[in-house]
Amino acid sequence: MKVTMLLADAAQAVDGKLFVLGGGWSVTGPAPAPMAMAIKIEVPWDRTNIRHRWSLDLVDQDGHPVQVSGAGGEHPVHISGDFEVGRPAGVAQGTPIDLPLAISVAPLQLPAASRCVWQFAIDGEAHPAWQVAFSVRAT
Repeated sequence: MKVTMLLADAAQAVDGKLFVLGGGWSVTGPAPAPMAMAIKIEVPWDRTNIRHRWSLDLVDQDGHPVQVSGAGGEHPVHISGDFEVGRPAGVAQGTPIDLPLAISVAPLQLPAASRCVWQFAIDGEAHPAWQVAFSVRAT
């Protein structure tokens, strides 16, 4: 599969399209701010009509999970879900099918003067191209 990711202030997936507001930034904070991931998954023809599991994890520059405070104490930032893409009528056999995915994240208190990376995976498989890094300002 091919995955394209964009970090944004807000994103929505509607009618097979991504709507992005404030997209393409790579520096935030240090105050908590909402963010979203606009993701386009290109599903190969032979992997359509199959249920897939996606996950999105926030890690630090060393690859360790970023821990945030929440109910029950500290926990890693992990979001996951499922998708299944069908083959639309009239589309030529072998054509990859696009799936837009918009993931909104509530404001997070991230470590100041740090570098974070959103890592995406499908069915437990991740690729270096399936990630977006950003920096958190010191002040």
